[in-house]
Amino acid sequence: MAVVQKGAISFGLVYIPVSLYTATQDSDITFNQLHKADKSRIRYKKVCAHCGKEVEAKDIVRGYEYAKDKYVIVTDEEIEALKTEKDRTITILSFTALDEISPVYYDRAYHVVPQKGGGKALELLRQAMMQMQRAALGKTVLGNSEKLLVILPQKDGILIQTLLYQDDIKELPVDYDRPAVTEAERNMAEQLIKSMEAPFTPERYKDEFREKLRALIADKIAGRETVAPKEERAGQVLDLMEALKASVKRAEKKPAKKAAAPSVRPSGKKKEA
Repeated sequence: MAVVQKGAISFGLVYIPVSLYTATQDSDITFNQLHKADKSRIRYKKVCAHCGKEVEAKDIVRGYEYAKDKYVIVTDEEIEALKTEKDRTITILSFTALDEISPVYYDRAYHVVPQKGGGKALELLRQAMMQMQRAALGKTVLGNSEKLLVILPQKDGILIQTLLYQDDIKELPVDYDRPAVTEAERNMAEQLIKSMEAPFTPERYKDEFREKLRALIADKIAGRETVAPKEERAGQVLDLMEALKASVKRAEKKPAKKAAAPSVRPSGKKKEA
């Protein structure tokens, strides 16, 4: 796995050399676009708007348009030359409660791995933050921009999650009424929530639709007839309290799930057993 960035985490006078690695990947099934008539691949070409010729990647440069059709060229080397050691350092600005940051701000996740000599300091930071249930807000330069980020302690290491800025967040597109609820309805809803509590164990969850899609592709490759599954429709319950009561009864019939020790999710919240 390639290193995204080498730098350091600094807070106070403590300096921890670390490397960042991407923590997620896209596992979706991908399709190619084909010409319907002969099933040939559709290719996209990059063409110069001036001469009309196809341009290879090695002949493409980055330009900033400062006036209509006027550009200055900025190279990767020039951008990297702007970065000082401070820019590559993840500077901790403050510490906050793990559940303080709304999930809407979370962007990309990275694993933090200590470089030589940084292991003990990083482990000390992780243990202290876990004990106090704190996350750290910081900033660093990644690529061409300065990123706001949060450092999250995990049971087996540390994650860094880049954050969106406030002006990146869209407002609620449509306001809606919030009807009053009765105490009885709220109590029943809380009872349903408690009956469905379980520790977060990510390995239990699979992309079931992706498996259906793989089966469809396998059937088509083998020349087998494909049949759409029949949809099971649940009976509609119009009364809210009746729906809650029925849901609680159904949840109580399920076997109890084995509890797990509390730990911290990438979203920064503590799991409850």
